[in-house]
Amino acid sequence: MAAFIVASLAFASPIKADELAAYKITGDGIAEPLTGSPGDAVRGRALVLARTTTCILCHSGPFPETRFQGDLAPDLTGAGNRWTASQLRLRLVDASRFNAETIMPSYYRSGGLVRVGRNFAGKPILSAAEIEDIVAFLATLRD
Repeated sequence: MAAFIVASLAFASPIKADELAAYKITGDGIAEPLTGSPGDAVRGRALVLARTTTCILCHSGPFPETRFQGDLAPDLTGAGNRWTASQLRLRLVDASRFNAETIMPSYYRSGGLVRVGRNFAGKPILSAAEIEDIVAFLATLRD
């Protein structure tokens, strides 16, 4: 199934990603925003619900208007209660830091990856700004 997900990303329209920003992992997260400022939760919600590259392919959540939500990964309802912005940021940047066997793509890595769609070879799936927008939105999901 993981191969299908990554293969499906190969046929999605690539998202323009900027150069990788330097970041520091502290404990179980990345404390500072990749862009130096918080993201926009409204843009983040749109990214979470985009079927081409992100969350809704595998996750479900409090999105009643969205049909056919994923069921391969944890429900995003209450994500802002379960994880801090710092933890959410690291999960998006490189989920393999938490689970080496995860099927969740590393959205902000460009090297050391396998089974990468040709549209994403050598570049991250999401830009630093898009990561911050998603973090801002997920942090609002509270029970």
